Amino acid sequence: MTFSLAIVVPAFNESDVIDAFHARLGAVLDQIDATSRVIYVDDGSSDDTWHKLGAITGADTRATALRLSRNFGKEAAMTAGLDVADADAVVVIDADLQDPPELIPDLVARWREGFDVVYATRGERDGETRLKKFTSAVFYRVMERLSDTPLPRDTGDFRLLSRRAVAALGGLRERQRFMKGLFAWIGYRQTAVTYHRDARYAGATKWNYWRLGNLAIEGITSFSAAPLRVATWVGLSAAILAFVYGLWVLLKVLLFGDPVRGYPTLMVVILFLGGIQLLALGVIGEYVGRTYAESKRRPLYYVESRHGGEPPFT
Repeated sequence: MTFSLAIVVPAFNESDVIDAFHARLGAVLDQIDATSRVIYVDDGSSDDTWHKLGAITGADTRATALRLSRNFGKEAAMTAGLDVADADAVVVIDADLQDPPELIPDLVARWREGFDVVYATRGERDGETRLKKFTSAVFYRVMERLSDTPLPRDTGDFRLLSRRAVAALGGLRERQRFMKGLFAWIGYRQTAVTYHRDARYAGATKWNYWRLGNLAIEGITSFSAAPLRVATWVGLSAAILAFVYGLWVLLKVLLFGDPVRGYPTLMVVILFLGGIQLLALGVIGEYVGRTYAESKRRPLYYVESRHGGEPPFT
């Protein structure tokens, strides 16, 4: 039975790889018995990506491209693509060819078995340093323990979503978006397909450690209140230790008549308690800032222009 399939591809400065990606993706779609549409979302690229997407959409009627008015970030770009992906099944995949388009038929096969979300879990990962692999593993395991909604380990954004899963995501309009968490939060029947992740085909990664660190903070604060609880318990523990130490100093003076010298000790205690307080305020500030951003209710993105036909199926 023929079905409709949409492929959402967020792209930011992918001029070096976008042609090779579309060639491989097109070969895969030719083998699937489906009415296919490819939705590229240019997240405000500063290179030749938008021009090349114009050539792709001109040569392939299945392709549509949206250009956002500026760089809103990958999470917003994925959301923009999902908002216009009117299909029975929707696949989200990056354009850097680390996630192979050839895996899409396997995702479709599991979806046909009745799963609403079929996510691709990385088995082997080429082209990444040991530090990158280690920090990534630590992040997923920390999220697994802290989050009320467990995230599948070693799993990125490459996945297939059913129509009702996409509709559920469409109802989540929070501004501080962590899509990996949102994919898990909606529930429904989910399963994994393990694959070998290749090294980047061309160009340079946009995810340095600073941006990855910010993404980790985004994920933890969006799906867990654990940092607030940790700050509370650390503050309480510090207060108890300070009280016990103060009591010991007082008893020492009363029982032994020992004058209170300890200027260095006093400075250490003050600095320790001050550091704990600043840390707690920083954690609280992260949550207050996110609450403030949500309260403004700004749009997630703006579309500046379009290449190709209308994204929804007609």
